[in-house]
Amino acid sequence: MKPVDVFPRAVRAVEHLWIPLSDGCRLAARLWLPEDAEAAPVPALVEYIPYGKRDGTRERDEAMHPYFAGHGYAALRVDLRGSGESEGVLLDEYLPQEQDDAVELLRWAAAQPWCTGAVGLLGKSWGGFNALQIAARRPPELRAIVTVCSTDDRYADDVHYMGGCLLTENLLWGSVFFTLTAQPPDPDLVGERWREMWLERLEHTRPHVATWLRHPRRDAYWKHGSVCEDYSRIACPVLAVGGWADGYSNAIPRLLSGLRVPRRGLIGPWGHVYPHQAAPGAAIGFLQEALRWFDHWLKGIDRGVLSDPLLRAWLPEAPDGGPARGRWVAENDWPSPQIAPLRYRLGPGALREEGAAGPAEADLELRSPQSLGAAGGSWVYFSGERDQREDDARSLCFDSEPLAERLEILGAPALSLELECDRALAFLVARLCDLGPDGRSTRVSWGALNLAHRAGHEEPAPLDPGATTRVRLALNDAAHAFAAGHRLRLALSTCYWPVLWPAPEPAALRIRAAASALELPVRKERPGDALLRELPGPESARFVEARVLVPAQPERRSQRDPESGALVTRARTGYAADGELARQRVDATGLEGGDGMTLALEILDSDPLAARAEVAHESELRRGPWCAQVATRMRLSASKQEFRLESQLEAREGGRLVFSRRFDDRIPRDLL
Repeated sequence: MKPVDVFPRAVRAVEHLWIPLSDGCRLAARLWLPEDAEAAPVPALVEYIPYGKRDGTRERDEAMHPYFAGHGYAALRVDLRGSGESEGVLLDEYLPQEQDDAVELLRWAAAQPWCTGAVGLLGKSWGGFNALQIAARRPPELRAIVTVCSTDDRYADDVHYMGGCLLTENLLWGSVFFTLTAQPPDPDLVGERWREMWLERLEHTRPHVATWLRHPRRDAYWKHGSVCEDYSRIACPVLAVGGWADGYSNAIPRLLSGLRVPRRGLIGPWGHVYPHQAAPGAAIGFLQEALRWFDHWLKGIDRGVLSDPLLRAWLPEAPDGGPARGRWVAENDWPSPQIAPLRYRLGPGALREEGAAGPAEADLELRSPQSLGAAGGSWVYFSGERDQREDDARSLCFDSEPLAERLEILGAPALSLELECDRALAFLVARLCDLGPDGRSTRVSWGALNLAHRAGHEEPAPLDPGATTRVRLALNDAAHAFAAGHRLRLALSTCYWPVLWPAPEPAALRIRAAASALELPVRKERPGDALLRELPGPESARFVEARVLVPAQPERRSQRDPESGALVTRARTGYAADGELARQRVDATGLEGGDGMTLALEILDSDPLAARAEVAHESELRRGPWCAQVATRMRLSASKQEFRLESQLEAREGGRLVFSRRFDDRIPRDLL
């Protein structure tokens, strides 16, 4: 990434300022703006997240926000109520209070003497979520947003549920959030009140996972903040950005299809990061692209954004075990009339194009070991290059003949199945893979469906064991080029551990192959793709990195317990090799800190009720003699009837215990 030292306008930074709200609460912010902004006002760009501007995202903020300020914006990085140095408490994700505060925040920013009255929002993940949600509130000051790695549907595409199945990412993010809401403010900024503010936060901290488990259906809890409920509420232009290696890319095609405002979509090969800091795949000049968008809508400068295609997407080539290759492609409409479905029929071990001769009708049994899924990676981040052969060997697979010519897809593959099940509750997982001539299997897309949710996620219903039913499973949106000589592989399973928490009983499915089909969104190569505007290389403001005091050495290992036969996975991040908490120091603030997590997962192939997940999280902030520590622990297990979530929170000041609380939540499974 190229650091930039000289900007069109000199930049002034304000380390801390208060933004007053009507109920007396104050939000804490950092501000970067042109030195002459009071004399020559500029639009404001706001990033509004809960991760601690003082320490949590400091390096990222300093790489990004001064860059915007140097190009003629006032860049505000604001902590949500109850996070960082902001007053109050943070009780859950995306609450109405968060959006109410944001409406006031935008009004305050627009009224400042350094602001023209025009405001933009940008953010990744949480900040991308609330950019969409705040836009749906239609504050008059908001002229445009850039939303990165976010979703329009909190139930369908977030870390909690997928296809009505419980994601274990629900517990991992829950652990992070549990610890986050218990963090203290910095005494250097809030003074002696810091301890009072901290204790108030600790008193209100709860294991949010318990709340999320109590809402396994797509109910009002998830509909709140899901802008897909009414796209027409958004009236400002939207630039939606994401990566195929991220769990949130499905939202971008939906936004392009559902919104009626000026909008554009950009999907690269990246994971859950801003694209100027992106991996895997080459980073791009995201900050320059965001400036083009905001210059057009906040400054009225024609930067050519309306000439960009509606959707620009990276189309990967088959990796063949080496570095991923690919090219940019574009669509001017979405859904694209130039993408056509290609149907494959299922046969014993085979995928055949519709109309091709094949074997007589066959019923195929599917019963998976509970530990299947070792190559699944993480829901929120998947590089796409992990070999799937281990999981394929334990799945029901259907392979095509070697392709006579290159085949490109862009969009969501879909699977329609006729099946019967021996249980009232079962899951179905489908993976679309690229099978190379050397036998390497690369996951292209995947999807999951709780079969109790086959008719929808609001009113699930148990299966009638032994009865035939038809289901349709949409896999994740994907882009991929299958090379000539490669095969398509469809791999089916009833489990996907540890990505998905298992169903309460082992289930067997009988697939009626002749009545089942896979549909692919096929895109023909077009000469115009080669004429696309070249994206700039990544730039950022120059910043001082935190000094590493104790380096981290991540670990992850899986092995079978020799006595029980359980598959046990253990992972550790944020710790040195000797187990000491990794730490770093920000010289500008004098803060030293560390954040570590340990994870233990356990499953028996024959018993889904043996599933266990335990995650421990600890954080530390110190400056001289001052030291504040937070430690949390969460353990999830289940019977056939209920989940059990055991949680613990402890806080120490200078090593002395100042707060401790335990929680033991038992939550009905409700067809989960």
